[in-house]
Amino acid sequence: MSFLEENSMGSAPPLTLLGGLSPAEFLRDYWQRRPLLIRGAFPDLECPLEPDELAGLACEEGVESRLVEEHGAEGPWQVSHGPFDEATFSRLPERNWTLLVQAVDHFVPEVAELLEHFDFLPRWRLDDIMISYAPPGGSVGPHVDQYDVFLLQGSGQRRWQLGGKVADDAPILDGIDLRILERFSVEAGADWVLEPGDMLYLPPAWAHHGVSESSDCMTLSVGFRAPSADEAITSFADYLGEQLPPSLRYSDAGMTPPSDPAELDDAAVARMRALILDTLDDPAQLAQWFGRVMTQPKYVDQLVPSEEPTEVEDLVAALQDGEELVRSPGSRFAWRTDGDRTTLFVDGDGIDCPLPLARALADITPIDADLLEQEGAAALLVALVDAGSLGWAEEYEEEQ
Repeated sequence: MSFLEENSMGSAPPLTLLGGLSPAEFLRDYWQRRPLLIRGAFPDLECPLEPDELAGLACEEGVESRLVEEHGAEGPWQVSHGPFDEATFSRLPERNWTLLVQAVDHFVPEVAELLEHFDFLPRWRLDDIMISYAPPGGSVGPHVDQYDVFLLQGSGQRRWQLGGKVADDAPILDGIDLRILERFSVEAGADWVLEPGDMLYLPPAWAHHGVSESSDCMTLSVGFRAPSADEAITSFADYLGEQLPPSLRYSDAGMTPPSDPAELDDAAVARMRALILDTLDDPAQLAQWFGRVMTQPKYVDQLVPSEEPTEVEDLVAALQDGEELVRSPGSRFAWRTDGDRTTLFVDGDGIDCPLPLARALADITPIDADLLEQEGAAALLVALVDAGSLGWAEEYEEEQ
């Protein structure tokens, strides 16, 4: 069998997404190991938005977007950053450019609903759904991503070619705002045209090149968070540093007289090493930091705190009248239990609360009056509404 196995659509609906594989089989054999092409992953898929709607999003403030022109006026592989205007799109040629819009799931509920199909993976691992539009020939060049991604064809056709796993030091083109590989050779049997509903899973560091075929196409990229080691170490050290007492310092009680007072000897290095490692090796603190960092919003300014504090009585009355609360677009929830302690992680913060309440709040279902029966629920809901992590379902529906 080659490095990539193509699976046909499974007969049971839960298995369709993974080409007939169970979630356990996919995670065991493919996740972060090798690519997987799945024909008909989303049967009869209708793309949740039109190209004009995607272009409209790219014209809005607060929406991260890029325009990649293979033959731009300022040189090859010209990259422009939004927000754009109508004049930008009217000047574009008929071929060889791509529009990419990040976090479309934060703005379009129908796109956000697609994430529910990926519940075989931890929700806190999800990053966002980026959508790209390209006329014929549109591409961003052969490249690698350092995270897992599912590439779902939304409309039109896109040709995907894979080039195998690439080393970190693989040479890239100089002088452009894209990490395009200098050299890219297609692996045998890794060249396909994807139709709407087809999906390609790629693990990190796998070279790939996608080009729009004979008609306009839209591709939805479901990406996953993966902090780098340098980011994690720096962040965890900062988190610990805010809590450590100033009295915890390097010490050398009982040391022997140095043979040379200018020497930094092995014993001194060992003492400092022990101080650092003993401080860092705290599983409970690591879990608290990890929950906070993995629930940090992608865009903090999307969470809009209440202008005036919410009264507990008003919130309770609204829920009892049949209104529902939902998670704000872009808000992230997770929970963890350590012994008798349960922490609800919300948008980079950690809140102690009973386990049933934490699990209910971290779920994706709307919150109704039934939750008020749980201890501390009303006060916590008020805090989350005031922080902008929760909002009234009716208000979000009116904004759409």
